[in-house]
Amino acid sequence: MLQSITGHIRRAIEDYNMIDDGDKVAVALSGGKDSITLLYALHTLRRFYPKHFDIIAITIDPDSDTFKTDKLEEMCKKLDIEYIIYHSDLSNILFNVREEKNPCSLCANLRRGMLNTIAIEHGCNKLALGHHLDDVIETLLMNMCLNGNIHTFSPVTKFSGKDITIIRPMIYIYEKETRALARKMNFPVVGKCCPKDGFTMREYMKNIVIQMRKDIPKVRENLIGSIIRSNIPGWKKEDK
Repeated sequence: MLQSITGHIRRAIEDYNMIDDGDKVAVALSGGKDSITLLYALHTLRRFYPKHFDIIAITIDPDSDTFKTDKLEEMCKKLDIEYIIYHSDLSNILFNVREEKNPCSLCANLRRGMLNTIAIEHGCNKLALGHHLDDVIETLLMNMCLNGNIHTFSPVTKFSGKDITIIRPMIYIYEKETRALARKMNFPVVGKCCPKDGFTMREYMKNIVIQMRKDIPKVRENLIGSIIRSNIPGWKKEDK
């Protein structure tokens, strides 16, 4: 199973030129099944990949009493991966200072800024995020329904004036695959600590897709096809 996922990740990396020889890649390790899967797969891939690259792991501690990183530390030590924990004030900013009712977007932006800064400070030129194919679809639906835009995030995002590039090597992998791998390998998944977990717009879109699949089994494949055919920036065009 890990071999299959690593193969999908390698294909995404090569299709979108995500990793070059000599890169140092920071993996955003949230402690969830997806980010742990990404870390394991990149660790596995780098041992036989023709282009040499290094990896480190970065965790943003949101300052929650229920967020524990000890098992993640043990895992990274076992894999011989440098591990950085950044103790942030995210929980206080989102729920006490800002009193956000829909904190996901702001939380993601704040985390991304922290990750970018820490990655650059540790000599990284790439930041790998664990977004999978279901995340791509849910983001598309959120943009269409809430913003009126046919848009989703790109496999590779380069920032002008910044020394960091965001890559998403898991764009060919469905969430069910990371869930199955996490169970099989007994990953040290950190329990979710956000009080809004399960009540977000992303969760709402996830449930919509689940319902649609009952009547339209290939709805996810069709939505991905719409991304390609809509010429959304960063996505490869279909081969003629």
